[in-house]
Amino acid sequence: MKRLAGWILAVGIVLIIASCAGKATPEVPATPDIPSPVPPKIPDTVYRETGVASWYGRDFQGRTTASGEIFDMNGISAAHRTLPLGTVLSVTNLDNFKSIKVRINDRGPFVKSRALELSFGAAKELGFASQGTARVKIESLDGIRDLAVFSVQAAAFAEEENARTLKARLQRKYETVYIVPYESNVGKFYRVRVGAYPSEEKAERIAAKLTLDGLEPVVVRKD
Repeated sequence: MKRLAGWILAVGIVLIIASCAGKATPEVPATPDIPSPVPPKIPDTVYRETGVASWYGRDFQGRTTASGEIFDMNGISAAHRTLPLGTVLSVTNLDNFKSIKVRINDRGPFVKSRALELSFGAAKELGFASQGTARVKIESLDGIRDLAVFSVQAAAFAEEENARTLKARLQRKYETVYIVPYESNVGKFYRVRVGAYPSEEKAERIAAKLTLDGLEPVVVRKD
């Protein structure tokens, strides 16, 4: 009996092993590497513009620029209304094709028909200091990509009372109207500005409305 029981047990073990051997072990699918989501890259934009450049000098010599630097009329610098401070530009005089590199450290010009205001030294390098203005091509050397807030300068006055009068008139239509004093070597000026807008396009629409009020507004970057 013992031999029979042992034989039966041995046969059972063999059958179990054979049964397991006949079944394929299921493969576990490999987990693919899923990359972490990457936010879309906002491309830098090279700024290009063609327009009229003017220059400024003695009236602002030694005054603090919008960047906090001291203005040197004989140095090489530029003022622009909306480009970030510190932007380096290539500026070409389209009358004689002379070119220079300048860095923006100030705000202006506050005349709508002009695109750029250069230091006297930069105007000399470009060969138009004696004429006062020149038609130029402007191109940023690096891409421009940043968030900004823009305001609209409605007008500027030498008399504070005139600035206050315009401010009171504009406050009937616009929620935010304020006066920015600025002192030059020839006296103090009072700039009346409207709003704080998240895009230049929005500020331009407000400027268009102010034009209908008989003003000559310009869009400026709030630094």
